[in-house]
Amino acid sequence: MHIGLTYDLRSDYLAAGYGEEETAEFDQIGTIDALDDALVQLGHETDRIGHARALVERLARGDRWDLVFNICEGLRGFGRESQVPAILDVYDIPYTFADPATTSICLHKGWTKTIVREAGVPTPDWRVVENVADLDRFSLAFPVIAKPIAEGTGKGIDAASKVADLPTLKKVVSRLLESFHQPVLVEEFLPGREFTVGIVGTADAAEVIGAAEIELLAPAEPDVYSYTNKELCEDRVAYVFVRGADDLAVAEAEQISLAAWREVGGRDAGRIDIRCDAHGRAQMIEINPLAGLHPSHSDLPMIWSAFGGEFHELIGRIVDSARLRIVSSKPRTLAT
Repeated sequence: MHIGLTYDLRSDYLAAGYGEEETAEFDQIGTIDALDDALVQLGHETDRIGHARALVERLARGDRWDLVFNICEGLRGFGRESQVPAILDVYDIPYTFADPATTSICLHKGWTKTIVREAGVPTPDWRVVENVADLDRFSLAFPVIAKPIAEGTGKGIDAASKVADLPTLKKVVSRLLESFHQPVLVEEFLPGREFTVGIVGTADAAEVIGAAEIELLAPAEPDVYSYTNKELCEDRVAYVFVRGADDLAVAEAEQISLAAWREVGGRDAGRIDIRCDAHGRAQMIEINPLAGLHPSHSDLPMIWSAFGGEFHELIGRIVDSARLRIVSSKPRTLAT
């Protein structure tokens, strides 16, 4: 197949004046090289497109692809991960990973939790805080954790994010509102084990490929899988790769993850973040339908590799899942 690659290259945005934390979710050139190499190894012809504006320019020139391997994160708004999928939908070009609705829902942590709880998936109680005055009616039991409602890679999470009282929570929320210009999710802090569960496939074909338990080491910021802990994970985090067949808590985490993935319409591959409460019961924290794909640094490829898979095989599974959405038909063009 002729496969285009859409991505946000971190170096491009840094060169344009954006900051390190602003661009934390964007990709290094090494990730793009690895994806390109894997697709070529699988027998495909590749075309590096780049970010959403580059995609628009290429489409305007008349360029088309059999499939687009999309890992664009976007920069602003709850729909930032939906921009490229929406553009490609307009042109009937199939692409990897979630559609615009799922990417928007999963980016907004409050919407995600509302939907999965309605479906019976356990998730800690939460409040969406749009201004500090909302906290005058706050009713959750402390401790809680506060974080921006629509960020990934631990952005906005640090040692101060776990909060033990209302006056401190007001200070933390005020800082997050000012820094990220979006609502803050405040949820009950779960003190138990933490997992990230890898999933490959779509709907009934989706399956758990394994999980990584996240253990914070002595140099880490305590209690939270923070932005800094993730950035410096080689020194601060131990990843213990586990399967449900060997551990009841992991089995529960896998079951919850698969149910949440299917409920929100996850496609092709992704990750679910799980944390256990004080009684050891697993609960869903977040869904990532657009997981990082650095071969040795991102959680999903790390899980795949830990259980014996090669990186190009993971990419092949993703492409095979997306390929099922390719409809063979004569292209039609609307008059402009």
